Order: sequence, then structure tokens, then C-alpha cells
Amino acid sequence: MRMVDIIENKRDGKELTAEEIQFFIKGYTDESIPDYQASALMMAIYFQGMTEKERADLTMAMVQSGDQIDLSKIEGIKVDKHSTGGVGDTTTLVLGPLVAAIGVPVAKMSGRGLGHTGGTIDKLESVKGFHVELENEEFINLVNKNKIAVIGQSGNLTPADKQLYALRDVTATVDSIPLIAGSIMSKKIAAGADAIVLDVKTGAGAFMKTLDDSRELAKAMVQIGNNVGRNTMAVISDMSQPLGFAIGNALEVKEAIDTLKGEGPEDLTELCLTLGSHMVYLAQKANTLKEARTMLEGVMKDGTALNVFKTFLTSQGGDAAIVDNPAMLPQAKYTFELEAKEDGYVSEIVADEIGTAAMLLGAGRATKESAIDLAVGLTLRKKIGDQVKKGDSLVTIYSNFENISEVEKKLYENIRISKNKVNPPILIHEEITE
Repeated sequence: MRMVDIIENKRDGKELTAEEIQFFIKGYTDESIPDYQASALMMAIYFQGMTEKERADLTMAMVQSGDQIDLSKIEGIKVDKHSTGGVGDTTTLVLGPLVAAIGVPVAKMSGRGLGHTGGTIDKLESVKGFHVELENEEFINLVNKNKIAVIGQSGNLTPADKQLYALRDVTATVDSIPLIAGSIMSKKIAAGADAIVLDVKTGAGAFMKTLDDSRELAKAMVQIGNNVGRNTMAVISDMSQPLGFAIGNALEVKEAIDTLKGEGPEDLTELCLTLGSHMVYLAQKANTLKEARTMLEGVMKDGTALNVFKTFLTSQGGDAAIVDNPAMLPQAKYTFELEAKEDGYVSEIVADEIGTAAMLLGAGRATKESAIDLAVGLTLRKKIGDQVKKGDSLVTIYSNFENISEVEKKLYENIRISKNKVNPPILIHEEITE
């Protein structure tokens, strides 16, 4: 088998065989296939696309290029949730304890974030003492005991994906649905879940800006998951404005606690209940989505979910006292209010630019080497559709430095006020199961 023939086949629009895809992935991972040939194939895929079978074969070849997590010793159906990212996306911190309170095992492998704010692990490390360095046996034991545990990502999970992503980044082939879908799903499948719930974002703060592109990506990932034996579904949710109110690590932990108490933002609560219902249903803990939602609302209302969160924090070295006293979380030195300059209605909050403002405060990483300030960030006081009066606070800014003029400028440029009443955006656009 020759790489040049594989490139030629895909260039001409032919379907690659599982053997050809396996040959390419193995050769590129062990460096026997050079970058220039891999680049040629990526560009051919970019223009010609891939069939449903090719996408599944590519995903599994990437899964098999490195370690695979064995969760078979964990009792029950393991359901993983993956979000395609966004601003103020605190869903994992709420969803984990929420579905674990129903008995759904949450064996979560999470990473650190690049961009607007930290990843799930960064957020959790706002809790003093919390750690994710667990041996595999301890991780499995904690999930069996408490129904929830979180560890850091394995260094050798899907190495082929890491190499291909770096190549795609410099060859203008990132924006390819088959390659994006394969990249995301290979990591989820290698992480050992039995079923997968995908939260595919759409809008200004999402990787996919339009509903059509988000729908295409969601369908591609659901097809891959189901074709390789993982029960998979997707929710397409709005990210035209930040989710919830909090943007920043410790601030988002506080918001997650509020949400588990049933006192969180309406949009964050609704998305968590929607995603959670699908997780409970796929885990076969409820016969219908309606029944699953009722169960989740029950454990939120009676405090069970909050107690699971406390147990989870304690089991991984964290100080669970922060749940009852969030003031123990990292606190910024300075607080500023961004005041509205006119009367009207909030018509737009450009999510990715608001995320950039949080990153300017130190809440996120511009590069892998950047240090995160866990205390800083933003709390939105108004959302799209809300009425404002001149002088009302639009955003509370939490900072560890006094000069925030650049942050204020960025916020004013990207929070727009209209004289006319504006309707809030739809939160859940679609749910895709096939």
C-alpha cells in the first residue's frame, strides 16, 4: 500500500477503505508518512469530504493510535457529556453532581482550557486542596462509591489526533466537518464512555457560528458515535451570548453551587436539565425524558445534588466548606461596575468578545504557558432582552489590577443597547438523536 495512491483516491472522490485509513493513521503517528503527504490528504478530505463509513473508520483509527481508558469495572452505563466550548459554560460542574445524584456514574476526564477562561480542571482548582492526580484504581473506586470523579487527560490519548490537529492548524484544513467530528469523537470514545451526550454550541461565542454548520457537525458526530457502538445524541444550544452570568473560574464555581441549589441563572439551569435528562435516559435510569427531568428537578430541590457535590470535592482533597461559604473561594482585590450609558434594551452581547475581555483580566490562557488568575472575571448583570436605565450596572468586573480601561472599552464595544424591545435568543435550537 502506498500513501500516494491513498491521496489520489481521495483527491478523485473515492471512498477510502478502513485499511487505507488505518495505514495512513499508523504511518503518520509513527512518522513513516511525512507531513507533506499528510497535508495533501487533509486538503483532499477538506474538498471531497468523507462518507459516514469513512468518518467512523477515521475516528476508530485515531482511537487505536494510543491509550484507551477501560471503565468496565465501573458499575452501570457510563454516560459522558461533551461541549464544543463557549463562554461561561459551567455545565460540567452542575451536570456531574446532578446526574450522579440519580445514580448515573460520571467518570470524567477533563482538560485545562485555552482561551477565554480555564477548563473544568482549572475551575475546580479554585477550590483549595482539590486535585485530579488520581491513580486509575482510585478513580474507578471513587466513581463506584460516589458516582462521580474527575481526572486530568491522559498524555497518550489519541496521539494521532494531536499530530493531525497541529498539522491542520497550519495548512488551513481545520474547518472540515469530517476532521472536526473525528477529532472530538476519537477523544470521547478513547475515554471509555458507553454513551455520549453532545452539547454543540452555535452563535458568536461558538466554534460553529451558524445553525446550519452546527447542525452538520452535530449530525456527523452522532452518526460516528452510533456507528461505532456508542449510544450518542446531540443538543444544539445557543452561544450568541455567554451562558449564565459568571465568566471566570472561581465565579463559575460559585454559580454552579447556586444552580445546584436551584438558584442559578435560568438559561444555565435549563441547559443542565435538558442535557442531564438525556444522560439519565441513556443511562437507563428513566423510561422517558420527562421522567428523567422530574428526577433531576427533585434532587436539585431536596439538596441531594448539592450533597453529592460536597462529597465529590472532599473525596478529591477539596475543601467542601466553600459550598456553604463561597467567600472562601479566591477573591479579586478590586470590583468595578460597568454602567449603562443610555436607556433601552440589551440587544446584543457578543459572546466571544466578552470572553476576550475576561481573558484580558487573566481569567484565561492566551498560550499553554500562561498562568490563570482564578479570582478574576466578569458577572453579567443584564442579558439580551433585558431593559436597562442609564447608570444601571451591565457587568461587574473583578480584577487584581486597578487600570481596567482596555477591558471596559472591549465590554462597551460588545454590549449593545437598542431603543426597541428585543426578544432573548432561543436557548435550545434542536435535539439530534440519529
